[in-house]
Amino acid sequence: MTIMTLKPNQPSSTKEGIKPYLYMGIAAFLVIAASVTFFFLLFRIDEISNLFEKITSILQPIIYGFVIAYLLNPIMMFFEEKLLPILKKKMKHTKRATIVTRYICIFVALIIGILCLYILGSFILPELMVSITGIVKALPGQIEQFTEWTTNLVSSNKELGPYIQQGIMKGTEYMENWIQTDLIEKLNTWIGFFATGVIGVVNVLKNLIIGIIVSIYVLSEKDRFAAQGKMIMYAIFKERTANTIIDTLRQSNHIFSGFINGKIIDSTIIGILCFFGLTIFKMPYPLLVSVIVGVTNIIPFFGPYIGAIPSALLILFVSPIHCVYFVIFILILQQIDGNIIGPAILGDSTGLSAFWVIFSILLGGGLFGIVGMIIGVPTFAVIYYIIKKFISHCLSKRELLYTSEDYKTIERIIRKEDQVIYKKLDSPILCTEEKNETNEKDKSK
Repeated sequence: MTIMTLKPNQPSSTKEGIKPYLYMGIAAFLVIAASVTFFFLLFRIDEISNLFEKITSILQPIIYGFVIAYLLNPIMMFFEEKLLPILKKKMKHTKRATIVTRYICIFVALIIGILCLYILGSFILPELMVSITGIVKALPGQIEQFTEWTTNLVSSNKELGPYIQQGIMKGTEYMENWIQTDLIEKLNTWIGFFATGVIGVVNVLKNLIIGIIVSIYVLSEKDRFAAQGKMIMYAIFKERTANTIIDTLRQSNHIFSGFINGKIIDSTIIGILCFFGLTIFKMPYPLLVSVIVGVTNIIPFFGPYIGAIPSALLILFVSPIHCVYFVIFILILQQIDGNIIGPAILGDSTGLSAFWVIFSILLGGGLFGIVGMIIGVPTFAVIYYIIKKFISHCLSKRELLYTSEDYKTIERIIRKEDQVIYKKLDSPILCTEEKNETNEKDKSK
């Protein structure tokens, strides 16, 4: 009987022969498992959707807390930068000064947030309700006055007058029917909903209160959360990959915080300027129109038009000439916002061109409604940034130019041995040496 022994450092030929089949088997198993999982998710999509809704409902206080913390973080950081150097000089222990400063600034940020909500609830909302109630009561009479005004306006034109008058009569009849039937019915439904939805209101308030408490913990422990996140990244991924992920997350936070907070500040300023302008020109419903214009201004590009159109219609029924003044005023205000206020506050926080801004708003609005229109731009900006970094990395790895400006004049790229030749549209050729110099300049920038 012959016994064959294998040296530890010499792999068996049998094992080497099995390896390809083993890899093929693992790949086949993973493909089958992925296919089964996909079809399972596809046929159980309703159950999975309900499960996610249930989980989201349970975690609502946590979600509220993170949103509140994210919105209050810039306020907290602003006061922390001012207060921390002062307390470090007065207190011996730097760590204790940092902790005390953090909690003081969290308290100040919460007070400012609650004060804003109090002003909104005590002053603005009651005035809005009065304005809306007055509109509902006065709208039929205003429509009738508007009809008389337009009738007198077109009475001089005997050919077009009857057609225009007929169209106006049908439009006013439709509006009156809508106000008396659909609007009143919907108002009754909403009133009934609020009357019977006390439990829902209590739940929202409960989630909001818990969310405020959660936000305090999130703000106080945010540095520890960030450190733990870094530990996880470096534990799972290689250093280079972890650094890339962390840099991407930092840039994403910069894009989101810069855009959302900047838009809130910008829209608040626009709403205040609109209120003062409408009050000075003695236009109707100044507070209601200013709130509409300010809130819709948060939506990029389309927001000013979404707010201006219904506001102009409200003013049109009261005074057509005031409507003309309002449209002119809004156009001037939007020019000031687009050229002075917006760039000063937002800068180039997203890095997107006008085309991609419109694309992201339409896509986000189509998928998630108003919320999608607001967060669609920063979300797409993050995706755009990741794709741009990936493409630049791939081109740089292949020792090619990686800025879009360089490719505007390039017709084709030819690689010959160790030389890369860029054939331009206007015939000059950029060789490897110039290419390397360009890349070095880009890296230094």
